Amino acid sequence: MKAFVVSLGCAKNLVDTEVLLAHLKGAGLEITPDLDSADLIIVNTCGFIEEAKRESVETLLEMAETGKRVIALGCLVERYKEELERELPEIEAFFGTESWGEVLKHLGLKPRYSPVHRVLTTPKSYAYIKIAEGCNRSCSFCAIPKIRGRHRSRPIEEIVEEARRIADSGVKEINIISQDTTYYGKDLYGEFRLVDLLRELERVEGIEWIRLLYLYPTEVSEDLIRFVADSGKVLPYFDIPLQHVSTKVLKSMRRGYGERFVKDMVERVRKHIPDAVLRTTFIVGYPTEEEEDFEKLLGFVEEGHFHWVGVFTYSREEKTAAWNLGDPIPQEVKEERRKALMEVQRRITKSKNEAMIGKRVKVLIDGFSEEFTTVPKGRAYIHAPEVDGNVYIDNELGSLREGDMVEVEITQASDYDLGGRVV
Repeated sequence: MKAFVVSLGCAKNLVDTEVLLAHLKGAGLEITPDLDSADLIIVNTCGFIEEAKRESVETLLEMAETGKRVIALGCLVERYKEELERELPEIEAFFGTESWGEVLKHLGLKPRYSPVHRVLTTPKSYAYIKIAEGCNRSCSFCAIPKIRGRHRSRPIEEIVEEARRIADSGVKEINIISQDTTYYGKDLYGEFRLVDLLRELERVEGIEWIRLLYLYPTEVSEDLIRFVADSGKVLPYFDIPLQHVSTKVLKSMRRGYGERFVKDMVERVRKHIPDAVLRTTFIVGYPTEEEEDFEKLLGFVEEGHFHWVGVFTYSREEKTAAWNLGDPIPQEVKEERRKALMEVQRRITKSKNEAMIGKRVKVLIDGFSEEFTTVPKGRAYIHAPEVDGNVYIDNELGSLREGDMVEVEITQASDYDLGGRVV
């Protein structure tokens, strides 16, 4: 039997897909990248917000049109299994998150020991490591705790062993992810242990870059910032989803901080690491967001603190605390606010990119340009995989390969990407 596997949603979902692939291969199933040759299609769905749910359903319907067997699992199924079974009879079976054993049993496959914990689907340059599952926060807009459950940290030893296996495959960068990375260890050890984990990961031979993603603002501690400032491997890259800056909106969102805290935190990071890269996400169109709240957010972004900003329009989700607030802001207003915020940030990112011209930076090669297949593309420390820009390299020597780390002089800058030559 040959299976074609589709992974939707975030990097955390991708790790789940890679674990599933290891279970399937260990049980004797052949994985194929060719949809036409597959006997079976497995879709790992996303159910985070309305747009993601729509994409998941559309993908399931598209796969069902092939006439092949289709199985769905993941976040969307965890939230809406009964409705999906009723509305999508063309799908053979539905399974929730982390349901590897149930999938194998349904397919008549017996679990077998496999030394491979995950089948990596990322380029040879980088991989993700999920250090915990679930979330203990009570943010009013978010359904993740309902889908993924409470926060569950993995033991330090287990994570370090996984990092060693990844390093042995030639990967140079690991990206640390979870629903709430800064909460790591609190449930397992009784105290936050992210710095201790990072200290152990630094010792893994072969790993040159460690990148932190999904840091909750209130736990970006002085100890963590100082550790990153002194580290030789943990990149000065802080992915901190702030969601807003208006104290009134943040209070309704149940984020546990306000405008003064946000500004102080940004200043604290800059104090210790002047060249730190800050990435964040904001939600516009939240039910209590008035025009003055949005203007405050717009003004804050205009101050230029962030290298990268993602903006979501508010999505009203069932069984969240914000559900009862309704959805009073029209979608067209939400979109206008999103576009305005992104336009401000586009100019800021372009300016920061132009300031890079003439500098020399290490670049990790992820592959080649989709448009010009002989042009290598990679990332500097300022770029997280998949969500930020790229560095496109003048490849006169023609010797660069996926996974190489090279020093590059930046010679060009656009809105989001950089260009350069190997020194």
